Amino acid sequence: MLAQPFEIHVPEPVLEDLSERIARTRWPDCIRNSGWEYGTEINVLRKLVTYWQEKFDWRKEESRINSFPQFRMMVEDLRIHFVHLRSKNSAAVPLILTHGWPGSFLEQLKVAPLLQDSFHIVIPSLPGYGFSDASHVPGMNARKIAALWVKLMQALGYERFISQGGDWGATVSTWIGLDAPQSVIGIHLNYIPGSYKPCINDKEQLTDREKEFLRKKEDWIENEGAYGQIQGTKPQTLAYAMHDSPVGLASWILEKSHAWSYCERNVLEHFTYEELLGNIMLYWVTETFGSSIRLYYEARKSPLHFLSEQRVNVPCAIARFAKEEPMPPREWVERGYNVCRWTEYPTGSHFAALEVPEVLAKDIVESAEEFLKRNG
Repeated sequence: MLAQPFEIHVPEPVLEDLSERIARTRWPDCIRNSGWEYGTEINVLRKLVTYWQEKFDWRKEESRINSFPQFRMMVEDLRIHFVHLRSKNSAAVPLILTHGWPGSFLEQLKVAPLLQDSFHIVIPSLPGYGFSDASHVPGMNARKIAALWVKLMQALGYERFISQGGDWGATVSTWIGLDAPQSVIGIHLNYIPGSYKPCINDKEQLTDREKEFLRKKEDWIENEGAYGQIQGTKPQTLAYAMHDSPVGLASWILEKSHAWSYCERNVLEHFTYEELLGNIMLYWVTETFGSSIRLYYEARKSPLHFLSEQRVNVPCAIARFAKEEPMPPREWVERGYNVCRWTEYPTGSHFAALEVPEVLAKDIVESAEEFLKRNG
């Protein structure tokens, strides 16, 4: 397995086709003055799309991304795309940063430069995301991706490393800790996998905080979880619409950028247009929306439900950001993870790498110091 240097260059006809599709958008009607109550707010979306059509410069964004050293490598039967930043520090520790949905490796590009003094950094794109190949056979779930990441890191010369992630990255990192503890110095999570369920025997009592968390989780699923239901049951049905309509794709992702961030209902001020559109563009130009959401289907068939003998015994650090919901209390997490550090922050959200990169980077560095102490 040899890493091949990689640069992004989207063919001009793809960009021309995108512009034509945006210009032909058929806008739906809406309930006046309803804001975000019924879904994506039409005036906000129109403003973003107007910027996309008139001002957004993909070639400039492409050049920015290409300033980072990118590679692709065959791992088993898939080409995996990744950014690889080697530190000049002789004592640097290998670190793999894994993104989630509806994000991409672009999120980590904001936090990575803050970590390079301490770590050799690998930022892969999940299979079926960005410029990584999609699997076209069933079963490419987070556990299999975890095994791919161990092979990727070993091929790069990193026998032991720290694994960090939020969203799907947290699930992948958890599986690395479960299945390959010999390869992991520690795992750092800024999210607890949504399907995580520790093994609880009939004699164990839940704390009041755990009971309240489970109630809140059910409420969240009822009010915010429709996207997960369709992506986890009929991803292909949704894929046709998002693959064909750039504004539909933008609407689907923008709604989550609004709902899952600390934007105080001003998503276009909270994130830059380039941050929002760069990520949306990545899904569009790589035609990976459909393949990305298949991970939800695979996860539903193989949820992270711990058996009696399962526990993440490697050191685990948790960064709990203010608007990351639903997030379990520490005692629920400790039933399945060896939590050596738990830090709560008054700001930040699901998109911590974009919103508060300095805070996230500091937490990763301090957690790594704790891991190394525990590893001797």
